[in-house]
Amino acid sequence: MSDTTCHMSISLDGFVAGPDQSRTDPLGKRGQELHGWHLGDPRANDADRAATGWLMRPRGAYVMGRNMFGPIRGDWDEDWSGWWGAEPPYHAPVFVLTHHRHDPIAMAGGTTFHFVTDGFAAAYAAACEAAGDRGVDIAGGASTVRQALAAGVIDELTLDIAPILLGSGERILTGVDFDFEPVEALHSPLATHVRYRRRS
Repeated sequence: MSDTTCHMSISLDGFVAGPDQSRTDPLGKRGQELHGWHLGDPRANDADRAATGWLMRPRGAYVMGRNMFGPIRGDWDEDWSGWWGAEPPYHAPVFVLTHHRHDPIAMAGGTTFHFVTDGFAAAYAAACEAAGDRGVDIAGGASTVRQALAAGVIDELTLDIAPILLGSGERILTGVDFDFEPVEALHSPLATHVRYRRRS
């Protein structure tokens, strides 16, 4: 099986999303500022473009949390198929962690969202089976990444460290062992991109 990857933008004070996530602020207050390096900021340079290539490389399957999939909490009481429009960028099966059952949602371009109600381990196992040798990506959000780190399944972790302080929000490195070593670092005014590998 190919490596399991995870790629997250993070603030200097360790937050991957700001506070008060909502439909109008899906990354929380000021969370969008973490992502200028790949979302059209004119200061982006070759380092940012290389890191965007890392982020967008095709994977065989993805695991994400329900909060990343959308703003709906509790029962599925409205029609929702993700933040990404009719053709999400995944082009592969996506396994969404949730406590509430939902039928799969097939989208244009090969993405199908599958909803898993029996925990991270079950979602990850299903993703590995679907991906074969094409690898799994832990897409986020913070809680899902923490579960993946605690389970020890991430082989390669990339952090895009943006030079901003959010003050509060969602963390990924609280309460987990960080058993990784840096293997590559790229720099721009918008982020320092550090690619880590799990220590052997």
